Amino acid sequence: MADSEAAARPYAKAVFELAREGNSLNGWSALLADAAVAAVNPGLLAVLDVPGADSDAVARAIADVCGTDTASAGLVANGQAINFLRLVAENRRLDSLPAIAKAFEQLRADVENTLDVTLRAATQVDEAQQARMAAALKTRFGRDVRLHFVLDESLIGGARLQADDHVIDGSVTTRLAKLASALVH
Repeated sequence: MADSEAAARPYAKAVFELAREGNSLNGWSALLADAAVAAVNPGLLAVLDVPGADSDAVARAIADVCGTDTASAGLVANGQAINFLRLVAENRRLDSLPAIAKAFEQLRADVENTLDVTLRAATQVDEAQQARMAAALKTRFGRDVRLHFVLDESLIGGARLQADDHVIDGSVTTRLAKLASALVH
């Protein structure tokens, strides 16, 4: 995975600069997210990522899958998406598309001073509680927070917040695991 992430950085930087110049961050975000999903589809990848495959045909096939989103449709229409995907295919880096998408989103978040935070909770968290959490996290991290809620009943109780590498885990599942570990030792 480290190799994929290292290979992804130059692609992400290049496409990010292209997106900023063209004022098309949303379109590229949508396109890269869709391309990342397509790249991990074993059936599609088995057909497209074969030695000797025509890079242009591969790029057009992925673009056809990704170009249905209105945000990314303009990139496909003007050829930018095809050119980018062709370059990735020519360099046999289709498997790096998820890492490219992730690196692109990190660059975007840095420029926009935002932070995506995932809140996993065992029970529903209402909008007011989510807003208070987002405000507290904004104060802690000094960035605008986009909070994404996920209902996860496997946590038994409590919640888990994750922002990049930062994790705040107050779930019952984790507390029970720590208790079990302490009892064993």
